[in-house]
Amino acid sequence: MRAVTWQKKGTVEVSEVADPVVQKPTDAIVRVTSTALCGSDLHLYSVLGPFLSKGDILGHEAMGIVEEVGSAVTHVQPGDRVVVPFNISCGHCRMCRMDLQSQCETTQQTEQDKGAALLGFTKLYGSVPGGQAERLRVPHADYGLVKVPESGADEHYLYLSDILPTAWQGVKYAGIEEGSTAVIVGLGPVGQLAAACAQHLGASKVIGLDLVPERLARAKQRGVTTIDITTVKDVEKSVRELTDGLGADGVVDAVGMEAHGNPIAGLATSATSSLPGPIARAAIERAGIDRLAALHTAITCARRGGTVSISGVYGGMADPMPMMTMFDRQLTLRMGQCNVRRWTDELRGLLDGGADPFGVDDLATHRVPLSEAPAAYEMFQKKQDGCIKVILDPAG
Repeated sequence: MRAVTWQKKGTVEVSEVADPVVQKPTDAIVRVTSTALCGSDLHLYSVLGPFLSKGDILGHEAMGIVEEVGSAVTHVQPGDRVVVPFNISCGHCRMCRMDLQSQCETTQQTEQDKGAALLGFTKLYGSVPGGQAERLRVPHADYGLVKVPESGADEHYLYLSDILPTAWQGVKYAGIEEGSTAVIVGLGPVGQLAAACAQHLGASKVIGLDLVPERLARAKQRGVTTIDITTVKDVEKSVRELTDGLGADGVVDAVGMEAHGNPIAGLATSATSSLPGPIARAAIERAGIDRLAALHTAITCARRGGTVSISGVYGGMADPMPMMTMFDRQLTLRMGQCNVRRWTDELRGLLDGGADPFGVDDLATHRVPLSEAPAAYEMFQKKQDGCIKVILDPAG
C-alpha cells in the first residue's frame, strides 16, 4: 500500500509499504477514506524529527471503512464506517475509567516516561504507524473505533479523530460557560473549532488572535471578534478593552511550540532539531526549545483569577515561564493531550442528522490526493494558497 513516510527534517514522501495485518484480538484494519494534516504533524515535520526514524508512517487524523476485525472487536464489523481517535487507549484501566484516555495505563510508554501511545507519532509515543495511508491497523479497536453514519461527506465526522475533541476539551478546560468571555490564541484548525465550541457553550464574547488573513477572515465571518497581532501593538490592552478592562475569563492556547513572535527562539529550535539524533533528543528532553510567544500572550490575556487552557503541543523541558505574573494573578492552568474518547460520543451526537454547530463542513480549504502529500505539507507549513486545513484522499 501507499503511505506518507518521514524521511528527514522537512521531507516526507509517499512510499510503498507493507499492508497492515491484524496482530491482536483487539485490532482492526481500516481502509482509510480520508486523513488530514494537523498542526502536530508539522511538529514532526520539523522540531521533533530527532524522535522519528526514516520510513515512519505519519498521520493521526483518519476515518474509513472497517475491512477486518480481531476476535475481541464486537461493536463494529467489516463494512462499518468509522472514525479513528488518535489516542490508543484500552477503555478499562484506571486512567481510562477516569476519562484520562491520553494517560492509558495499558498503552502508556513507560520506558519513555510518557502517556498513552499515539497513532503516527514519534518513538516517545510508541512509533505506531499512522493513518496517512491507504490502510491502517488500529490497536485497541474494541474501544477506540467510533462508528458513524454511512451517509454524508467524510469531513463532517473526520475531525472527531482529533481536532474537534481537542478544541472542545481546550474550551472545557478553560472553564468557558454561558456568559463567559473567551480568548482563542491562534486561529488554525483547532483554534477555529475552539472558537466555535466557545460560542456553542454560550460565551458572551469570543476573541480570536492570529496573523494569517484567511484565518482571521473565516473566524470573523463566524462571529468571532478578531485581533490581527501584526497590526495591534498591545494585544493585552486590546483584549482588556474588549472585556470591560478585566481580561478574559478563559483563554485557550491553540498554537503550541512553533508560535511566531520570537525569532531567536525559532533559530534555537531549528538548530536543536538539526543536531545528530542522540544529541538533539537529549537537548529537546532537557532544555527549553519552545517558542513561547503564544503561551505568554495567553497568560497576559487572562483576567485575574482566570484560566489558561493549553491545547497546543509543547516539547521543551526547561521553558522560562512568567511565574510572578501567574502567581500574582492567581491563574489556573490546565493542559494536556486530548482524551479523545471522553468527548466523541457527545460530539458525535451534536453532529448527527447533518447538524454543524462547529463549522466542520467548510473547515478544509484543500482536499488533495495522497500522492500530493509532500507538497501539501509544505503548503500547510508555509500557510500558502489560503490553506487552513488539508484533507488527503488515499484513493488519489
